[in-house]
Amino acid sequence: MQPKANIVHLPVYQPGKPVEDVKRELGLSEVIKMASNENPYGFSESAKSAIIEELSNTHIYPDGASVQLTAKLADKLGVATNAIIFGSGSSDIILMAARAFLAPGDETIMADETFSQYKHNAEIENARIIEVPLKQGKHDLPAMLAKVTSATKIVWICNPNNPTGTIVSNEELLAFMDAVPDHVLVILDEAYGEYVKDPAYSDGVRLLGSYRNLLVLRTFSKIYGLASFRIGYGVGHPDVVRFINQVREPFNTTRAAQAAARASLSDDAFVASCSQANYEGIQYLTAQFQRLGLAYFESHGNFVMVDVRRPSGEVFTGLLRRGVIIRANWTHYPTYIRVSVGTPEQNEAFVAALEQVLQEVTV
Repeated sequence: MQPKANIVHLPVYQPGKPVEDVKRELGLSEVIKMASNENPYGFSESAKSAIIEELSNTHIYPDGASVQLTAKLADKLGVATNAIIFGSGSSDIILMAARAFLAPGDETIMADETFSQYKHNAEIENARIIEVPLKQGKHDLPAMLAKVTSATKIVWICNPNNPTGTIVSNEELLAFMDAVPDHVLVILDEAYGEYVKDPAYSDGVRLLGSYRNLLVLRTFSKIYGLASFRIGYGVGHPDVVRFINQVREPFNTTRAAQAAARASLSDDAFVASCSQANYEGIQYLTAQFQRLGLAYFESHGNFVMVDVRRPSGEVFTGLLRRGVIIRANWTHYPTYIRVSVGTPEQNEAFVAALEQVLQEVTV
């Protein structure tokens, strides 16, 4: 049996190394995972109660249309219910959007160092991928706009960008949206948007009334702490959402995930506390990087990308042996590592381990 020729070379997505694997492989009793941009403070107690209550219904199929959750989210965002689609994480929306809009030979534009699933799913659909270099770690929107042709179907913008954590401002995004042709779907991925405190940041949902070719992605995996439940959503013009819904698999979100998400939407205090704790963590980590003379990108997410001035794989291995898991081996930033913001204790442990590794690893 032979698969489609265009998928043979595709890499399999590599998540952050599991804690239990590291403990077993290296004989460690304590391991800190700071690799997958998870919320170190867990999730809302309201969500926990909703999950427990939902356990008695595990024999019943979920609501395929997520009707109750859609209504609650629509009310919170101030949009119509037919402007929302849910998926098994926002990565599921990425897959569905690529399936719905990209045909073989279509062009799609993205940054050259951004969330890998944009490229992965475009390759599956055999689209022509155009990667535009980041400019100082940030999306170069004018350069991306210059690459748009009549064959362009989707432009992907990750804001804040993963892995660099940088943002494009509202002013920059408006200028881009005003100039991009109407036949191009702009997918604005705001997975880390709830962490941003910069007033210049653009809230994509507020732009939807002006741009019918905009789709905004968000997730409950990050600040809401529901990563294992796999639930995210897209918000856009009803026509765009309808097309994506036509390729959606049935029952693509679970009952427990829907219940947890509904409860999470009511707990603004939890979100605010996590956002503040994350901001303080960013301040601590960047201050330590300055002390160590390490350059880094100004991050607006729950992670920091820092230049360790050595092959990042070596630093990854050194940290792993000390029980700290981070992400490394970036295509265009070979000496950078990305570290998720942890609790104060985890952040301190990471910095201590990093200092030791930098003293040992030679250029």
